[in-house]
Amino acid sequence: MFIHESLQELVQGSPVRQVLLVALLFSFLFPAQIAFAQPIKVFVSILPQRYFVEKIGGDLVDVSVMVQPGASPATYEPKPKQMVALAKTGIYFAIGVPFEASWLERITATNPKMSVVHTEAGIEKIPMKPHFRHVGVRPQVENDHGRDHHGLKDPHIWLSPPLVMQQARTVFDALAALDPAHLANYEAGYKQFIMELVDLDLELKRLFQRSGVNREFMVFHPSWGYFARAYGLKQVPIEFEGKGPKPAELKDLLQYAKERDTKVVFVQPQFSRQAAETIAQSIGGQVVLVDPLALDWANNLREVASEFKDALK
Repeated sequence: MFIHESLQELVQGSPVRQVLLVALLFSFLFPAQIAFAQPIKVFVSILPQRYFVEKIGGDLVDVSVMVQPGASPATYEPKPKQMVALAKTGIYFAIGVPFEASWLERITATNPKMSVVHTEAGIEKIPMKPHFRHVGVRPQVENDHGRDHHGLKDPHIWLSPPLVMQQARTVFDALAALDPAHLANYEAGYKQFIMELVDLDLELKRLFQRSGVNREFMVFHPSWGYFARAYGLKQVPIEFEGKGPKPAELKDLLQYAKERDTKVVFVQPQFSRQAAETIAQSIGGQVVLVDPLALDWANNLREVASEFKDALK
């Protein structure tokens, strides 16, 4: 009775009171929309994740990236201003890169209300292959459990379009759960992104179907294992666990490259290129930069794929 009389007073009162009535009714009818009137503050670990989240969330998300351009996800330490910004973040998308092992617990502690979503969940990771033994010029052999003798798993799951499809679903589910009022928007973004990923995957498969017998490419850091697996290729790494080859191993790598007429050594900008340049000079080849952490993810994969394809000739 009291509420009914109060509403009557507002309707019959001044224009100011009528405005208040409209605002009151809007708050009752559309509470969820008010909760996320501003874009959701999102943090991701690496630049390609920003591409994924923005594809699905569009203008409904405001994405910040932890690992800054030029830095390595293996050794990154968050900046003080990033830790402050995390206090206002609604969701953090982890992906399983090495720095998270040291920092994710501390990141979570800055904002216990923040949702932490592991986009690598449900993805079976492959062992990272070390450089060659200096006997027999052969890669380290995996045991029956699919683990090399170090047991290290490859974190570079964002470089395989089929695996990004799985990560996209995780991102969509998390955003829809946090902001159900915009479910239709997230669903539309997710479906469009999946279609783009399917097209890209088919494009890359067609590209490498036309490759010759040689399916190996030499890289400094073993970042491209999932990409290679998706398209029937094999990466030959120079570095492993942040360490370059020993003299005997370097000798074997040079012999291996010469036997296969390798003319390109691929290096990512986040690592030193000294060892790669030494090998390239010794085999009369060249060093080519390929960035696994570029923001323009899809076009970057196309460009890298083209470089790999040319190197396989």
